[in-house]
Amino acid sequence: MVLDSQMKKRVVVGIGQTGQSCMRFFSRMNIPFSVFDTREAPENIDQVLRENANTEFLFGESNVNSLCQAEQLIVSPGVDLTDPIFTDIDLSKQELTNDIAIFSKMALAPKVLITGSNAKSTVTTLLGEMANKAGLQAAVGGNLGKPVLDLLDDNCEAYIIELSSFQLEYCSNLGAKVAAILNISNDHLDRHHSMDNYQRIKQRIYEGAEYIVFNRQDPLTQPLSCSASTLKSFGLDQPEDGHYGLVNIGDKCFVSRGSDLLLSVEALAVQGEHNLLNVVAAVAIGDLAGIPVASMQAAIKIFKGLPHRCEEVAVVRGVTYFNDSKATNVGATVSAVNSVSKMTQGNVIIIMGGRAKQKNFSALFDQLQGIRYKIIVIGESAELMKRCVPSDVVVMDAETLPSAVKQAHDACVAGDIVLLSPACASFDMFDSFEHRGDVFKRSVSDLTASVNSEANH
Repeated sequence: MVLDSQMKKRVVVGIGQTGQSCMRFFSRMNIPFSVFDTREAPENIDQVLRENANTEFLFGESNVNSLCQAEQLIVSPGVDLTDPIFTDIDLSKQELTNDIAIFSKMALAPKVLITGSNAKSTVTTLLGEMANKAGLQAAVGGNLGKPVLDLLDDNCEAYIIELSSFQLEYCSNLGAKVAAILNISNDHLDRHHSMDNYQRIKQRIYEGAEYIVFNRQDPLTQPLSCSASTLKSFGLDQPEDGHYGLVNIGDKCFVSRGSDLLLSVEALAVQGEHNLLNVVAAVAIGDLAGIPVASMQAAIKIFKGLPHRCEEVAVVRGVTYFNDSKATNVGATVSAVNSVSKMTQGNVIIIMGGRAKQKNFSALFDQLQGIRYKIIVIGESAELMKRCVPSDVVVMDAETLPSAVKQAHDACVAGDIVLLSPACASFDMFDSFEHRGDVFKRSVSDLTASVNSEANH
């Protein structure tokens, strides 16, 4: 059993946010544990040591062999047990688990679990707003917000949890009320090594679910196996009975369950085809979770999306600037470019680049055929990207993100769109995707002030 308090040796591996939540949980349950971290001096370690004065801590690679003595390892999502650090130890005799597996056994209320390469935070947040409108005492967290073990509450009526592939890696049979995969695209292959393995890990979310929700326009989300589960799909096409999608009646478009009209698309507060798909997914999940349609409608009508996800920043001399800094993989960027390109008859100027998660970007540009766009490349991956750009596409270089914004302004005419959608991680130039997005927004704000000043002279 995961919570066998008689186990002789239990070690929390990793002392980040998730590891610390595991420590708090075990302390509350009066279950003994030790802690291991490969770092000699983890961040905020003094405070952690004060809060866990009677706990054994093992730091640094020199202590890695201590894991061999453990019977159970509670692995944090940031820890990769295939790392060379662990090469010389045999972990085959240990039970490997994590906070998600423990949570799934402890949670009394129904669990709604969401994963995907992209959009999972947006859909999870919208579902939380829907539950709130319904008056449900729902806890929202996981990969987004609070770690799951900090959410446990006997009074909770529903758990709405975002899960990453790293969190699903050591999980099985999570037993969700509703489990959904929104999309699967090339991401985190430095850790998962192949798309097949990445897909299999993502699909662990389906195990033991009462309802499985998948994207019928993304074959990788379709269940590889689904014994005794009810399957429901979502998409932007007209759905079959019991499934979710869009129905056109005259010049009106509606989100629907089969032929049952649930919401007019005109009522949405968010823009773009990608956000419309997010709304359809949230409606499908929320409906199956038992959230009343009226509550879902009320939430959708005021939901404006999350920062750094195709966030409209400003319109400067007829040019619209979008911040999509959260697009750290190819799939997210393709989705964003496709979506914003339908908002204009002009060009999309895409600011791309950063720390690459892959060695070849040809697939990215293959998927942008038929779209009028120009590229400004920044960061470590600039030269790598330039080698893959089609010969008929204009490519510019920028040393910094602010200079990229200035170049985009100079290259634009009214009606164009400037889109920061990097398709790369941010850590070459920034602390996080949020930091990158904030720099972009400040740069656009400075540009706006400069243009307004010129107009007044």
